[in-house]
Amino acid sequence: MERGTRAKDTAALVTIGEFARSSRLSAKTLRRYDELGLLRPALVDPVNGYRYYDRTQLETARLVAWLRRIGMPLAGIAEVVALDAGAAAAAIRAYWAQVEAETAARRDLATFLVDHLSAEEVTMSHVDTARGTLGTLGIRYAAQSDPGAVREINQDAAFAGSRLLAVADGFGDRGAGASTAAIDALKPVARGAVGDAAGRAVPAAELLNALQDAADLAAQAVRDAVAGSDGAPDGSGTTLTALMWTGSQLGLVHIGDSRAYLLRGSELFRITHDHSLVQSMVDDGSLTEEEASSHPQRALLLKALVGGPGQDDPARRADVRLQDARPGDRYLLCSDGLSAVVGGTELAGVLGAADGPDTAVRELVALAHAAGGPDNVACVVADVVAL
Repeated sequence: MERGTRAKDTAALVTIGEFARSSRLSAKTLRRYDELGLLRPALVDPVNGYRYYDRTQLETARLVAWLRRIGMPLAGIAEVVALDAGAAAAAIRAYWAQVEAETAARRDLATFLVDHLSAEEVTMSHVDTARGTLGTLGIRYAAQSDPGAVREINQDAAFAGSRLLAVADGFGDRGAGASTAAIDALKPVARGAVGDAAGRAVPAAELLNALQDAADLAAQAVRDAVAGSDGAPDGSGTTLTALMWTGSQLGLVHIGDSRAYLLRGSELFRITHDHSLVQSMVDDGSLTEEEASSHPQRALLLKALVGGPGQDDPARRADVRLQDARPGDRYLLCSDGLSAVVGGTELAGVLGAADGPDTAVRELVALAHAAGGPDNVACVVADVVAL
């Protein structure tokens, strides 16, 4: 009776071999997915252990195969296949936006490395120039953090010092503590990211390592700051955009949608890439910049410093790179309380006309208020000057 029932049960099913051919997944892969709980067989024979699959599982199997082809981790695939079609599509879009943001950061770093290594033939003259530059360039700076015209609490933080420029935009119940903790974690690293006792510039590779160490320290500081009494994160976190002054270069640490701009000559350049959903949609052509500014999900971040595990995942780490400094450069770091309500043309106008960083930050914060001041504002302006 038992054998007849089992034959009846398996009659409507297919063997693992046939299912593997139809799904284009190997039998070994299917067994692995079964062990991980990602794609369970419809029936496992209790006598011989043979796996049988229902043909209706083919769609899920093919989805799993396609998601693997785009590089999605198995843990992410398990979440996607459990969702309905609409939610699964949104999850895939968010994953790919994160991949593209990470790819953009890697592209910037690769470009820097290619340029740096391509200059090996003139290394000696470069070092001699850097050695002299350390004693002839400096920065002037100013910072301001303002609650804006609507918010009662200010969760933004801004800092400007001789070695560190930084803004952070906190969110959640412990957002203010997160933004402050992120910047405080960078200060000791910034003090060490300078030339040695003989005045020689720190090699680029060492600076990049120092920047990554700084980003990791900031991530840990935020995890500690937002942990509750039971050690569990509460959903709070912060963005972070910072520049470390080495005496001849600026090292960038960036995660989230706060921004860094460079005014060089009369042109304003944005030197950071927002880690946000709307930015990913602008990148893939599904939104214009104008549409993004009023999109209902414009505040949704793909990367930020938050509590909980996973911050060490390369896809969730901050961007780091080096920025060459020239006399006359003017840098702006700001939270989205400024950039979301004041356009690039207005930013460039104020930065170009202000007689110094103090004047610039005051006028920029005033512009945010004039635009309604719907959010906290953090703003840092720094000039690279010949001493």
